[in-house]
Amino acid sequence: MTGKNSSANYKNPIVLERADPWVYKHTDGYYYFTGSVPGYKTIELRRSKHLDELEEAERVTVWQAPDSGIMSQLIWAPEIHFVRGSWYIYFAASDSETIRDKTHHHRMFVIKNENADPMNSNWEEKGQIKTQFDSFSLDGTMFEHRERLYYVWAQQDPVIPGNSNLYISEMENPWTLKGKQTLLSIPEYDWEKIGFSVNEGAAALIRNGKIFITYSGSATDENYAMGLLWADESSDLLNGFSWHKGSDPVFKSSERNQQFGPGHNSFTVSEDNQQDILVYHARPEPNHKGDPLNNPNRHARAQVFGWDEAGFPIFGEPVA
Repeated sequence: MTGKNSSANYKNPIVLERADPWVYKHTDGYYYFTGSVPGYKTIELRRSKHLDELEEAERVTVWQAPDSGIMSQLIWAPEIHFVRGSWYIYFAASDSETIRDKTHHHRMFVIKNENADPMNSNWEEKGQIKTQFDSFSLDGTMFEHRERLYYVWAQQDPVIPGNSNLYISEMENPWTLKGKQTLLSIPEYDWEKIGFSVNEGAAALIRNGKIFITYSGSATDENYAMGLLWADESSDLLNGFSWHKGSDPVFKSSERNQQFGPGHNSFTVSEDNQQDILVYHARPEPNHKGDPLNNPNRHARAQVFGWDEAGFPIFGEPVA
């Protein structure tokens, strides 16, 4: 899948007012879509045979936050995965809508569905994904490589300045981590530290003999942008020295195309399985005032991307 001379063009946005978009193309030919729902109290799942049809697609609320407790507020960034015969949705939740300290802030959770068809409310809560230290954590994603499951997430370490770093761990099963957790990346470059010092929203892509991990940095306004980590596919992925990090963002705001703060992406392939697709959210204008998290104008978008001669992704700039 080179993505060169691409023929797939999408009518953007593909879904309105859905930040943190996650698209998974299943063996049944359907694209399954989820993302942060304004109000942050539900997890919604959509599906369609075409990315351009997701806005009007079949949809169902698969999970509703309870009235109280650790999973009751601010349901952020759900991701749907199909792992070893079952469906899983990873997400972050808090017990408070307003208090964000070391106790009352996001932790990570997962729900499971054993049905062949996930478009229902038959989801079982598997509980919190416990990391080696208890602190603000979110944006968990997972991938399978050489018959091993890996989990990558963002977490705040009280001894490291900043809001969140990226970590990786092996998984005992799709809801339990095992062994050590390895620090992958901290916000260190200026572009990662505008407004907030953030590394979050990771997504993995295995291509060309490498494991690529994209992530997002800075505040969620027009300064939000994407960075890139990579490791050789034969290396020890739990060894921090296996990973490399680019110093510059690989995808950022486009004044020319009037798309701002692109990030928190996922990866899929085109309808004919021939082209790689970047799915991400962006704003049609800068966030002029107030908390950008309370501004619902982040829309889900899709575009084809290609590869350079060294086998690295070329995302270009957000299309108009």
